[in-house]
Amino acid sequence: MQFLDPRIRLPQFLTGCFPLATWRGPASGNRVYLTFDDGPVPEVTPWVLDLLKKEDVKACFFCVGENVERHPGIYRRILEEGHLTGNHTYNHLQGLKTPASRYLENVEKAAACIDSRFFRPPHGFMRKSQYQAVSRRFQVVMWDLISGDYRQKLTPQGVTNRVLKYVRPGSVITFHDSVKSKNNLYGALPEVVRELKREGYRFGVLDA
Repeated sequence: MQFLDPRIRLPQFLTGCFPLATWRGPASGNRVYLTFDDGPVPEVTPWVLDLLKKEDVKACFFCVGENVERHPGIYRRILEEGHLTGNHTYNHLQGLKTPASRYLENVEKAAACIDSRFFRPPHGFMRKSQYQAVSRRFQVVMWDLISGDYRQKLTPQGVTNRVLKYVRPGSVITFHDSVKSKNNLYGALPEVVRELKREGYRFGVLDA
């Protein structure tokens, strides 16, 4: 068994902490699933949408509620162009550092402006009580492969290589439409999409 850096793919014993969560999508037809966290922001999200439209690819955007309220036009564009959205809390709260009651209130605040049954926890971690409560209302969507676009020590080529090395049919691939990830995303995402197509992968959407 190959042990990966948990910043690429979480080990199986950690995925067991969220037994009802979606970690991978259906693999039939060599499908993979693009997801984007932390937007929408005007510096990055419209560029992502332009690229996806050009490449005829759909994705799921896990949005931060306060960003949706600041940039409602971009959020509407995501939906109008046929993409899915998901709840990523209102203030991008990390569950392990936030009391359960405050965390759940923040999720509900985000739900008021993000109409979706999908939820992804910022940073990928929640307390057990938070997970149990969130799961009663939302389908928790995690990931099979983290691009690492937010890591300043990685170059765009490094992000590209990382995704292409570890992708597999059914992979839920996480990128970030955030200012922090902008340089790596701009350099890596077009090549990743085009190379995966060349390798015979198809881009699916999570079951809405």
